[in-house]
Amino acid sequence: MIAEGRIALDGKTLDTPATVLESLTGVTVDGKAVAAPEAARLFLFYKPQATLTAARDPKGRATIYDKLPPGLPRLIPVGRLDYMTEGLLLMTNDGELKRQLELPSTGVVRTYRARAFGEVTQAQLEALADGTTIEGMRYGSINANMERRTGRNCWIEMSLTEGKNREVRNVLAYLGLQVSRLIRTSYGPFTVEGMETGDVGEVPRDILSHFRRTLK
Repeated sequence: MIAEGRIALDGKTLDTPATVLESLTGVTVDGKAVAAPEAARLFLFYKPQATLTAARDPKGRATIYDKLPPGLPRLIPVGRLDYMTEGLLLMTNDGELKRQLELPSTGVVRTYRARAFGEVTQAQLEALADGTTIEGMRYGSINANMERRTGRNCWIEMSLTEGKNREVRNVLAYLGLQVSRLIRTSYGPFTVEGMETGDVGEVPRDILSHFRRTLK
């Protein structure tokens, strides 16, 4: 855009991207003043099962944007949840906040509850804290605990910070378990407690500001 002569500062067309700006005051694009960026906002969305974390799907499957209620600002998801995984999906209008929350180095804990079929011991679950390598893929430390068991069905709670693609499902399959339901219950301090499928709620600005200060 600068090369095309579309950007100006105080009425003078810029000819180099090596321009330090202390603010957006006086900056124009095609003669129109550049607005200040919107304040970062964060929303909690209870993603339903059978929805893609994507803007659109060539196969015509439902996406999260089909399930979000009208009237929201333009939002982008923080990370993703698999098609059949339900639960907490954070949505934001701020790309920088999205990237910050997604980085493994930030260390935000994600917690899941999985209903699975098969035999597993608490000792096997506790061993996941040391990390696991499955078919050449290294998964980091997972804090896993058996919640309850009924016959060969069980509920397992798992907390992790990496969130690799299909991580929970792959690790449980490695233990010989077949997952029939997977719910992300929390992301950092934010939870789905009190939410129903499809619900959306905004994090108050003061809480979001405090949360950002706690991030690595």
